[in-house]
Amino acid sequence: MKLHVLVEQDEEGFYVAEVPALPGCLSQGETREEALENIREAVEGWLEVMESN
Repeated sequence: MKLHVLVEQDEEGFYVAEVPALPGCLSQGETREEALENIREAVEGWLEVMESN
């Protein structure tokens, strides 16, 4: 599955990652790479929760 991920740097220097196709699926990290690793985990969790509903 391929999903579009938006990554932006906030005013405090953290990177915030969001998956627009999955409402509420957000994560962050101190580096862009960390934010991308974290959003992968967030997507997995989001999909598990939706499957259980």
